[in-house]
Amino acid sequence: MVTYEQIRNDRAIKTYIAEADASMAALGFTEHSFAHVGRVAAVAGDILSELGYPERRVELTKIAGYLHDIGNLVNRVDHSQSGAVMAFRLLDNMGFPPDEIALIATAIGNHDEGTGVPVSPEAAALIIADKSDVRRTRVRSKDVHTFDIHDRVNYSVTDSRTVIDRDSGSIWLKLEVDPAFSSVMEYFEIFMARMMLCRKAAGKLGLEFKLAINGQELI
Repeated sequence: MVTYEQIRNDRAIKTYIAEADASMAALGFTEHSFAHVGRVAAVAGDILSELGYPERRVELTKIAGYLHDIGNLVNRVDHSQSGAVMAFRLLDNMGFPPDEIALIATAIGNHDEGTGVPVSPEAAALIIADKSDVRRTRVRSKDVHTFDIHDRVNYSVTDSRTVIDRDSGSIWLKLEVDPAFSSVMEYFEIFMARMMLCRKAAGKLGLEFKLAINGQELI
């Protein structure tokens, strides 16, 4: 079986992720490189692991998380679908069995808020992990005077954690936000659709999605 570590160390995959992020930089988007996909992979895997899913499904979810944004190499528009097709070819060439390819491609193809639906636990975990990656280090510019709203919101987040509370059946996105750079209203202005998708994803996992900013429950 091909492992997550083998995927991470594959030279071709590294190239595709780096070049996809270069395209995102040219378009003015926040960081979508190794820090982002590595964090998404880890959080998505942790979610299913904590919920008791089998080890191999956890590993496949991490692989989906690591590959989820390679479609940005083709175009930002419909990048989840093009990324799923790219992943299909890569994984098929690496000898993955069809059932594992199907699981990974389905998760990747459904992670974006424009068209995605949490059709499987793996897709649901990937959605939550991806949409919860809000942090200062995703901002490329160091000049606050050049920030757009996405930069301001990401830069304002000094801490971001995804926490499962089994007792209450909830999964929390807990953010610490510095109001000197962005307001809570701006967060909702750009992330409302993503939070609604996270709510659906949590439901697929039998959980309720909760958002807390600076210790105050907002969703």
